[in-house]
Amino acid sequence: QVQLVESGGGLVQAGGSLRLSCAASGTTFSINVMGWYRQAPGKQRELVARITSGGITTYIDSVKGRFTISRENAKNTVYLQMNSLKPEDTAAYYCNAVGLLVGNVWGQGTQVTVSS
Repeated sequence: QVQLVESGGGLVQAGGSLRLSCAASGTTFSINVMGWYRQAPGKQRELVARITSGGITTYIDSVKGRFTISRENAKNTVYLQMNSLKPEDTAAYYCNAVGLLVGNVWGQGTQVTVSS
C-alpha cells in the first residue's frame, strides 16, 4: 500500500509562485510514475505533469515553461514548482502515484487559488 499526502496549496496573486509537495509512504519502492493532476469546478480532472522513476517528465502545454515537476527519491517526495501563476490555474491539485504492485493511488488534494 502507498499513501500520499499533499501540502503547499494556498491563495496567491496572479504572477506569483507556489510549490506543492507530495510525500509518499508505504511500499514506495514499487512506484514507477508520480504526477500532479488538477480539477477545476465543473471540469474534468486533467494531468498537469508527471515524472518517472528515471526522471523523465511530461507537462501539459498550458504549464510548460511555468511549472516544474521534480522528484526526491531519498525522501519519496515529488514537488511541483508553479511560477507565473494565472487565474486559470485555480483548481484542486491531486498527487498521483502509479506502480505495478500499488496500482493507481491518489492523495487527498490541495487547493490552489490564483486571484487576478
